[in-house]
Amino acid sequence: MSEAVRRGLLAHQPSDLIGGRFLALQTSAVAGSSELVASHDPAHPAVEVWSAAAEHSHVDLAVKSAQAAGRGWIDAGQVFRRAALMRWRDLVTSNEDRIARLITLETGKTLAESRLEAKALADKVSITLEAQSTSRVSGFDFAVNPTRRGICAFRPHGVMAVFGPFNFPAHLPNGHFVPALLTGNTVIFKPSERTPAVGQLLAELADLAAFPPGVFNVISGGPQVAAKLSDHPDIDGILFTGSWITGRRILAANLDRPGRMIALEMGGSNAAIVCGDCHLKQAVIECVRSAFATAGQRCSCTRRIIVDASIADTFIALFAKVASTLLIGSGDSEEPNFMGPLISSAARESVLAFQSRKVREGAVSILPTTTLDREGWFLTPGVLRVQRFDAMTDEEVFGPLVQIAVASDDQDAIAQANASQFGLAAAIFTASEERWQRISPHIRAGCINWNVGTAGASSRLPFGGLGRSGNNRPAGALSLDYCAAPIAQLEERTDAVTLPQGMRPF
Repeated sequence: MSEAVRRGLLAHQPSDLIGGRFLALQTSAVAGSSELVASHDPAHPAVEVWSAAAEHSHVDLAVKSAQAAGRGWIDAGQVFRRAALMRWRDLVTSNEDRIARLITLETGKTLAESRLEAKALADKVSITLEAQSTSRVSGFDFAVNPTRRGICAFRPHGVMAVFGPFNFPAHLPNGHFVPALLTGNTVIFKPSERTPAVGQLLAELADLAAFPPGVFNVISGGPQVAAKLSDHPDIDGILFTGSWITGRRILAANLDRPGRMIALEMGGSNAAIVCGDCHLKQAVIECVRSAFATAGQRCSCTRRIIVDASIADTFIALFAKVASTLLIGSGDSEEPNFMGPLISSAARESVLAFQSRKVREGAVSILPTTTLDREGWFLTPGVLRVQRFDAMTDEEVFGPLVQIAVASDDQDAIAQANASQFGLAAAIFTASEERWQRISPHIRAGCINWNVGTAGASSRLPFGGLGRSGNNRPAGALSLDYCAAPIAQLEERTDAVTLPQGMRPF
C-alpha cells in the first residue's frame, strides 16, 4: 500500500481518472506499453508515496473521452460551468489540510508553504469568475451599417492537455485548467512524474465535484506518456509549466501544427539589481527569501544578484550571514523551518556539480552549499561571487545556490541583469522612485518588482516571461486569454441585399 493511501490522503490505489471512472494502474511496468512512475518523500527517501506503471493506452482513452464530452460541456453554457467550478472551489477549500499534507509528503516543502499553495486553489477559482477576468473573453459588437452588425465572439479550443510541475503540483496546473474549463474546453491533466499522488488527489476531488464524465481527466506517466500526449493529433492545446528543455521538445513536436494553442511557462535565471541607495535590510531579506524559497526550486527564484560596487562588500557579507542562519528540515516538522529538501538525489547532485564547475571556472565560494548529515535530499544555502554575468554562459540552476556579481553603475547593472537567455522575473532595490522608473523599462523580463524579491506573484497580475522563460502566453490574470479563441462574425438581420456592380439581377 502506498504511503499516500495508508495515511488516508488518497481514497484510491494508484489510478487514472478517464471518462468519470477510476482505472487502476498496475504495480509493475510492461515493456512497450507502460513505464514505472514512483514518488518518494524527499525528507525520508525510503518512504514510497505513490508507485504504479503508467499505461500508455490511457492517453488515447483520455483524448477520446475528452472529445466526446466537449460538445455537451460547451452547450451546457457558462452558468452551468461556473456552478461546477464553484463546487470545485468548495471541495478544495474543505480539503485544504489534506491537500497541503500530501504536497509536503511528496515534495518536501514546509507545511506552511504547502498550506498557502492549497489555499491558492480556491482563490484562483474566485479570481477567474470575477467580471474583471471574464470580461477579457466576453466579446463585443458594433453596427457595421443600419442592418449589419460586427461581432467578436470567443470559443474554446477543444481538448486541452495540461502538464503540471513538481514544485507547485496543485496550484500551477489548477491555474491552467480552471480557466480552460470555464471557457468550455475539456481537460487532460498529466501531473509531474515526481508528484503523481497530488495529481491523483486532484482527480479524486474533481470526481466529487461531479464534473460531467470526460470533462476533466487525469493520467499519470513519465516522459513517454508526456510525449504521446503532447504529440497526439486530436489535442487542441497544450498548457505547460516546467523546464525550458521540456518546453522546447513540445515546440519541436508541434512545428507542423501552427493552429494548436501552446502556452509555455518555463524556467528563469532571475536577476535582482541592488542599487547603492537601497534600503539595505529590506534588500538583504527579500533577496535571501527569493533565492532560497522552496529550497531554490521555484522558476521565479533569484539566481543572480547584481550589487552596486559602493555597497558590494557590506551587502554580500550580510546576505551570506542571513542565508547561513536559515532553518532547514523536514516539511512536517514542528520546527519553523524555512526550507525543506530538494525533490530528488539527482536534483541535489546537479546543484553540487554546478557549484564545483563554477568554482573551477573562477567563482569564489562565499558560502558553499553542502549536504546535511541526515537522511533526505537536503542542501544548505550557497553563495558564489562571480566576476560578471554573461548571456553565453548563463544557465538555470534549480536549487539553493545564488551567484553575485558587482556592477560599476546602473548601466552596467542593466547589462548584467539582461545577460541571460531567460526572462521571467527581476527585482530592483532602490529607495529612489526616479531610479526605479529609469531602470525598469530596460529590464527584459515578464515580471519586474520594485523593492520586492523575484519569488512570489499575485494571481491578479499576469505571470509569464520572455525568451526561454515563455512564449508570450502569460498565465495568472491573463490565463483566460489563451483558453479561448476570438472569432469574427458579420451578421445581416434583413434580406436587403445590395446588388454588386457587374452582377445581373435574377
